[in-house]
Amino acid sequence: MRVDFYQLGASPPEAVIATIAGKVTAIGERLLVVADDEAFLARLDRLLWSQDEGSFLPHALAGGVEDARQPVLLSTSEDAPNLARNLLIADGRWREAALSFERAFYLFAGEATEGARLAWKLLSGRDGVDRRYWAQDDGKWVEKG
Repeated sequence: MRVDFYQLGASPPEAVIATIAGKVTAIGERLLVVADDEAFLARLDRLLWSQDEGSFLPHALAGGVEDARQPVLLSTSEDAPNLARNLLIADGRWREAALSFERAFYLFAGEATEGARLAWKLLSGRDGVDRRYWAQDDGKWVEKG
């Protein structure tokens, strides 16, 4: 399984999430986006609906009758009723449940940096875990480790 650590810089998390979600769905896969903050998920939901038509991402907030059909599901839980094999941790709080997915995207910034360092160390040398660290450099994502 692969874990991509994304240290947020100038780009707002919602924009990074939309980009990653677009790439995941473009290859026919599903994504579960997790955050504890329901207000953040509601803002993300509105942003994904209000993008221009050419970049529309089919998605929903978890808890609806159509959760299983959603390519992108926004949730406070790591359970994936949409059978996503990709997890995006949007709130900077590492979750061990990420290791049950094929790929995890772990976004962090500011106060969450120390937790990200700890998660990086804990995953070091773990069988079957490929870690990658990305940071923004002049607006572009550059792999740092």
